Amino acid sequence: MSETRKALRSRILAARDQLSPNERQQKSRAITERLLALPEFAGADSVFTYVSFRSEVETLPLITHCLKKGVSVSVPLTLVKEHRLLPYAITDPSRDLVPGYCGITEPLQTLPLVDPASIKIVVTPGSVFDAGGGRLGYGGGFYDRFLQSAAPQALRIGLAFDLQVVAAVPLESHDQQLDYLITETCTIHIVRKTVCAEKPRS
Repeated sequence: MSETRKALRSRILAARDQLSPNERQQKSRAITERLLALPEFAGADSVFTYVSFRSEVETLPLITHCLKKGVSVSVPLTLVKEHRLLPYAITDPSRDLVPGYCGITEPLQTLPLVDPASIKIVVTPGSVFDAGGGRLGYGGGFYDRFLQSAAPQALRIGLAFDLQVVAAVPLESHDQQLDYLITETCTIHIVRKTVCAEKPRS
């Protein structure tokens, strides 16, 4: 019997939590370098990214780099009751970010809201990934909803450590597929599956 989503998520997150701060920092640096090397990322003028929390791939260096390059950076505010993410533009992480939902660092609500339709790239966190673009988040479905409904036009890039990548993520119908998965050793370009309506028989 295959491992359940909940059990798989718990197992992988426990392994991720075992990384030392130094290991996490070094691996995160390698992942960031791979991300910045993507032509699609280099040409993007508007990036929406998570703010790293606990043992996630670190994103503050990425945010700082983008801001220095003049890229518009937005980060999510979690609306728990509405099950949504709102993108707020930031210009100074040290001033614009505060502890929010579950202790996750979030933007001040006095900052400018960003139109999701203007976002070129969404950098997503997650617990478990596979090379086919499959992704498990943390169980709330916030990023799946954002990708599907708010910013379907954006390029989707998942950041993960190698230990978070499995042979196949047990996906459900609402799970959104990635375009790229980047780890400390690999950059994987995924061609998203397209479901077409059946043509009527002549």
